Amino acid sequence: MINGLSIGLALGSGSARGWAHIGVIKALKEMGVEADVVAGCSVGSLVGAAGACGFIDEFEDWVLSLKNWREVWGLVDVGLSGGLVRGEKLLNFFRDSGVNMNIEDMPCAYGAIATDLATGQERWLRTGPVLDAIRASCTFPGLFQPVETDGHWLLDGGLVNPVPVSLCRALGADIVIAVDLNTQIVNRHVGRAEQREHLSSSDSREKAEESKAIARIKSWFAGPHHRDEAPGIFDVMAASINIMQDRITRSRMAGDPPDLQLSPRLMDIGMVDFDRAGDAIREGYAVVNSARSRIIDICGLPS
Repeated sequence: MINGLSIGLALGSGSARGWAHIGVIKALKEMGVEADVVAGCSVGSLVGAAGACGFIDEFEDWVLSLKNWREVWGLVDVGLSGGLVRGEKLLNFFRDSGVNMNIEDMPCAYGAIATDLATGQERWLRTGPVLDAIRASCTFPGLFQPVETDGHWLLDGGLVNPVPVSLCRALGADIVIAVDLNTQIVNRHVGRAEQREHLSSSDSREKAEESKAIARIKSWFAGPHHRDEAPGIFDVMAASINIMQDRITRSRMAGDPPDLQLSPRLMDIGMVDFDRAGDAIREGYAVVNSARSRIIDICGLPS
């Protein structure tokens, strides 16, 4: 708490752009702002849990180690029942790293957002194993398999509440700092593959080492290399989800605005650019530093 007020972080969805949350959490900590409440949606639930459990430095080291697509896909276990990925390998990493406890035993109040597949209702996951909550909240439609909890099939929380300010307040936060990863993202996906290819072309040795199978998977996710080609499957999925989340976020925040909204500039980082963690983390740091005076004012910190 700061001056008797509890500080809450509402960490939004955004797939690979979510590594920016690491920079946000660490930059705030350096300012003396540590969250008493963490509410996460999708990747925000994942990074938020690492931060809430005190493993943010170890988590940063791990995501920075994912330097190419071979390492990213080494964490993927393929399945075709309800989604392409089961997600067990990724969760095993967190079990082995120590981010594996019940939410009730975490050092600060924590909750994750998920969506009920049958009813479309928003589900607040505030009890039970934190890894179960993370997995449900991160279940991107069509990519990860839905998660069954208490007889309900759950999907990605970004479908209903991409930046969970409401959950953060319900968990007791007096001051809510929200991190929206999807600002300025709409209209940035179709044709992005050409830009991604350009960004990685300088590292020809790494590209030469990539297996043909991984290259095929990457091109399938990335879509066309020219703007006059039809967009790829994942480009269509990503753009559609981003349009929806952008509209939902605007509507939700209009009715329940945070005390401060941070919007890292991540428009050149795609949803599957998990190997660009360094860029995303730096943007997280930068957005906190640019809002430093506002954070000091809101939290009542000494200037």
